[in-house]
Amino acid sequence: MQAILFADIFLAAFTTFCQVEETYLMYVCFNFCMGKENHLEHVSSNRAIWDQWAEEYIKPGRRAWKNRDPRWGIWGVPESDVGLLRSFTGGDVIELGCGTAYVSSWLADLGGRPVGVDNSSAQLLTARELQREMDLKFPLIYCDAEKLPFANESFDFAISEYGASIWCDPYRWIPEATRILKPGGSLVFLENSVLLMLCFTDDNGESPATAELRSSQFGMHRFQWPDDPGIEFHISHGDRIRLFRECGLEVEDLIEIQPSSESKTSYSFVDLEWARKWPSEEAWIVRKK
Repeated sequence: MQAILFADIFLAAFTTFCQVEETYLMYVCFNFCMGKENHLEHVSSNRAIWDQWAEEYIKPGRRAWKNRDPRWGIWGVPESDVGLLRSFTGGDVIELGCGTAYVSSWLADLGGRPVGVDNSSAQLLTARELQREMDLKFPLIYCDAEKLPFANESFDFAISEYGASIWCDPYRWIPEATRILKPGGSLVFLENSVLLMLCFTDDNGESPATAELRSSQFGMHRFQWPDDPGIEFHISHGDRIRLFRECGLEVEDLIEIQPSSESKTSYSFVDLEWARKWPSEEAWIVRKK
């Protein structure tokens, strides 16, 4: 089994490496430890599902790259309305679970030196192609955000929009993000709201969230929909705050996002009427002491 896991990791890494140009290096990290301690079920499951879904995100990724004014979440709420980047002042930046890396491209435009990391080699290939199209290059690293190949205190700013924020275990990725942040550095991440997760029906998100609580908030952590191999993670606000405290992070803001009355989304798990009454998305801004 150990040999098989290593072979899978090496093949994905080698495939990614072979498709880069000589003029620019896509950094590829296949961590040998992933074959044992860090090769958890959710890591391998989420890698497989995102490699499978990657093609569906090429067009949305290209649109986001072309839109140089940041718009956040499933509703595309403008940065001017939510201020997720209010603490961003440039410097060394890491996007955790970058996907097609459009957020990293926005931060590069704003004077940052971004590095994008993702668990899906297929997503990184899309990101690399979009870098070519837009003539904007920065490192893309194939690795798991729960075990990053960086020294302590390497980055000034870390961000995740529906990347590590929901696809990695918060009890693993948040301590790791804290480790690589410099003192005073900011971590910003956007995810589904706790309230939304409690109002979902159990049908793979094919029906929108209801106005009734359907799940218990106590003990919420790991979510997996029927017939879907993807594994998400969502924890309560109380558990999140206790985790921040244990990691030495101070909360600067919790932004509960309300879309405008003209907003639209391609996702079926929540409708605009619901999201105008209750937050379907929320973003945390925290700072390392």
